Amino acid sequence: MDLDDLPRPRPAGAADLAREALDNLSIYELKERIALLEAEIVRTRKLMDSKETSQSAAAKLFK
Repeated sequence: MDLDDLPRPRPAGAADLAREALDNLSIYELKERIALLEAEIVRTRKLMDSKETSQSAAAKLFK
């Protein structure tokens, strides 16, 4: 098994994110939070796509 395939521990912030209290946030703060999270999703998907492309190219090379 490749070490890249093993699960890595999440940064403390990611683990705590789902447990944060949202009740005291304003609508503006909630919208800002959503925008930041959506931007992080886009960033993560771009990196994932790049890694999948590299992995696919490597697989074709070693077929």
